[in-house]
Amino acid sequence: MPQASNTVTIAKPVHDVFAYAADATNDPKWRSGVLDLTLASGDGPGLGAVYKQGVKGPGGRRIAADFRITAFDPEHAFAFETIAGPVRPTGRFGFEPADGGSATAVTFSLEAELGGLKRLFMGKMVQRTMDAEVGALSELKRVLEQPSG
Repeated sequence: MPQASNTVTIAKPVHDVFAYAADATNDPKWRSGVLDLTLASGDGPGLGAVYKQGVKGPGGRRIAADFRITAFDPEHAFAFETIAGPVRPTGRFGFEPADGGSATAVTFSLEAELGGLKRLFMGKMVQRTMDAEVGALSELKRVLEQPSG
């Protein structure tokens, strides 16, 4: 089963980092593979919210990767499940105070169940994509730490 995880420390308090990351409409600002993303239903951000998302696939073509928020614990964690597309990973973001509360340790984890032929033909590509997705936390850090102005 492909899985990936990454943790970065962002020099902002948990409240600010959680609020930004939990609002999925911010994702295109730090996840380079996102082509488009909109809130499709529910109160976003929050439990049960559904987002319509297009991501870059092979040759740059759009692949649907819609997702639903499955857990939402403000300033601690949120989780999601992908509900459209050829691969449907689940993911979780966790938030912990760091440096006496002036910073936030953010952990992003993904995993995907691939059976039979999908595992054989798509396993390595899915793993590379998931590694890149969790690696995008460094871009989230850059975006949130850049000076306002």
